Amino acid sequence: MTETKEKIWTKDFILIVIVNFFIFTAFQMTLPTLPLFVQEIGASDRWIGIVVGIFTFSALLVRPTAGKLLDTKGRAPVFITGLIIFVISMFSLAVSYTITILLLVRIMQGAGWGLSSTSSGTIATDLVPRKRRGEGLGYYGLSGNIALAFGPALGLFLTDHISFTMLFSICGGLGFIALILASNIKYKKADTPDQSQKTKDTYVPRFDIVEKRALPAASLLFFITVTFGGIATFLPVYTFEKGFDSQYIQFYFMIYAAFLMLSRIIAGRLYDKKGIAVVFIPGSITIIIAMIMLGFLPSPSYLFIAAALYGFGFGCVQPALQAWAVNRVENNRRGMANATYFSAFDLGVGFGAMSYGFVAEAFGYSTIYFTSAVSVTIALILFLVMMNRYKKEDRLNANRV
Repeated sequence: MTETKEKIWTKDFILIVIVNFFIFTAFQMTLPTLPLFVQEIGASDRWIGIVVGIFTFSALLVRPTAGKLLDTKGRAPVFITGLIIFVISMFSLAVSYTITILLLVRIMQGAGWGLSSTSSGTIATDLVPRKRRGEGLGYYGLSGNIALAFGPALGLFLTDHISFTMLFSICGGLGFIALILASNIKYKKADTPDQSQKTKDTYVPRFDIVEKRALPAASLLFFITVTFGGIATFLPVYTFEKGFDSQYIQFYFMIYAAFLMLSRIIAGRLYDKKGIAVVFIPGSITIIIAMIMLGFLPSPSYLFIAAALYGFGFGCVQPALQAWAVNRVENNRRGMANATYFSAFDLGVGFGAMSYGFVAEAFGYSTIYFTSAVSVTIALILFLVMMNRYKKEDRLNANRV
């Protein structure tokens, strides 16, 4: 393979990274502030979970359609449409003065997010060489991590100085910048095989809503992102209940993002050279420890150490699982593989946000994080079972040769 084909940092890859940065910055600024906005309009913790969860389930419903359209119609129309919907919904948050309007806007926002984020991940996959996919997707993910480094903190900071209406308008403006930049990307055409070339592996069923070969990675991701739903939705109010200064939660997100970026750079290369087990197992263990620390949370120092551990662990497992899911399918199934993968992400975050709202009301916020530790433990056990099964299958196939 030539040096040109192995290059990661092309013009289009740089553009998709920048676009992803602006999308995620807008998204991350609303992530910790929406629960506070829900409380301001007089709703309970249960409604906080529903407002967050309905967004993710809306995205979840859209993703299979997005994946199929990406594979059959091409990347550009799906991506641009998703960005337009996302930008309109961001501006609409500025006038969502009742819980009913807010829920409707969040459904719309989830649809735009489902289309745009599935497209963005697929476009990034198109633009990096297969042999450097773990590394390339790790770099791509850094754009979201950099946004995460200051997006939540910036959102929380701005809520102390400006209205929620102005905050959401700023987020809409960031989405609009992403839309303008996205229009300058040269997109690859849909890689659909000729009818005469369709085989058992390339045949696409009529009711095509999931890529089965991406399900192992997606199922593991679900149990891990349940923890993200608990952190993103309830950690701000949990720390406030503990009496921590409001700046501490801002430091949490910055520490988390810093270690997330660090581990992505290391983990992506390790995945390409050593395989998924080398990054998934230690990553999962550090997430479990972080959840247990958040469950106890006797002092701010526990919060900061948990942020570092969670960032490192999540940065290890997330890009590795995405690369694993995409590498198991043909080129013409990348869109659906990414849709399946991100659907699991949405389902985990949404399930965590909505179910933990009831858990918080019944048992308190600390129970959220102990339960999350159990969820990641299940993912780790499932991974070990999968690896053992694949090793047995490889030995059987070797004996048949």
